Amino acid sequence: MKNYKLLVNTSSKKYPIIIGDKIAENLNRIFKLNKINFNKCLFLIDNNLNKNKIKKITHPFKKKSKLIFFNSNEKNKNFKSILNILEILQKEDFNRNDCLITIGGGITGDTGGFAASLFKRGLKFINIPTTLLAQVDSSVGGKTGVNTIYGKNLIGSFYQPEIVISDTSFLKSLPKREITCGYGEILKHSIIKDRKFFNFLDKNVFNILNLKSPYIEKSILESCKIKQKIVQLDEKESGIRKILNFGHTFAHAYEAGLSYSKKLNHGEAVLLGMISAINFSKKINIIKTKDFNQIINHYQKANLPNNVKKYFSKKDINKLIGFMKNDKKNISNDINLILLNYIGKVNYKNKFNTSKLKQFFLKFLDN
Repeated sequence: MKNYKLLVNTSSKKYPIIIGDKIAENLNRIFKLNKINFNKCLFLIDNNLNKNKIKKITHPFKKKSKLIFFNSNEKNKNFKSILNILEILQKEDFNRNDCLITIGGGITGDTGGFAASLFKRGLKFINIPTTLLAQVDSSVGGKTGVNTIYGKNLIGSFYQPEIVISDTSFLKSLPKREITCGYGEILKHSIIKDRKFFNFLDKNVFNILNLKSPYIEKSILESCKIKQKIVQLDEKESGIRKILNFGHTFAHAYEAGLSYSKKLNHGEAVLLGMISAINFSKKINIIKTKDFNQIINHYQKANLPNNVKKYFSKKDINKLIGFMKNDKKNISNDINLILLNYIGKVNYKNKFNTSKLKQFFLKFLDN
């Protein structure tokens, strides 16, 4: 099966994304081809992954590595986990010629990447994302960080990896729910930037959700290309990169509103957040009716999460707005929302006061 290589070129670093089947089993070859060098490494590994597969991947580095198995969930994406990693790096006498390699989903990558950015002001970082969500979103662009009691990803840094290795063989062991979560970010990228890609997804959604080749590989590649182009234009999210947060102001509030419980995964929250954003766009009459209906129909056809009322009622409105006000994208008392004009075109310069949001939720949670 063909492997794909995409180069991300930001102002701080240039690095490749490699996409292919079972490629993580040949790390030494990938590192050599891409001139990745280090003396020793710390593997931070999602505890849910198959131990035999992990052994096959890490065995060639047995003499110069240490393994940490990480209980990956939103509640463990915190400063305590960061301090534990930093403590181990110090005890094992790591330096800037060494590296930290994460193998896992977005939580593992975000946590490990943030720890790497802090240790001695920057340890080499290699990301091997194992979920569809991480392969198309969190592993691309250098965002790292942890949650606090006030919200999601409020403490973090922009820190680019040396390389991203997206091995599609990991996806085959994921539950259907996790595939849906990843598909949400793929769909988001098409909605904000590429109608042609949206049409491809609409035509092939079941092949993608069932991980059929070459549809799943093409979806990952095209999704990464969209994010790559945006990140290269705006690495630190001062402008156009904000469009990647489409649906996320709502989504992060929904996750925080449920205390980051397993009732709602991040990808599911993003899908609900996008539905909320397009409904808000409809409320203020900026979205084309045809495009609104196309997206709604796609959700229904693919049976994607679309019912916010399953999780929240009118009594939760003030709590949700409180979390939205704490969103890191806000720089005033108003709430910034990324809204949709039509498929392929979003607007990130929208600010609304809390009363406008309250009016929206009162109707949105009443229908």
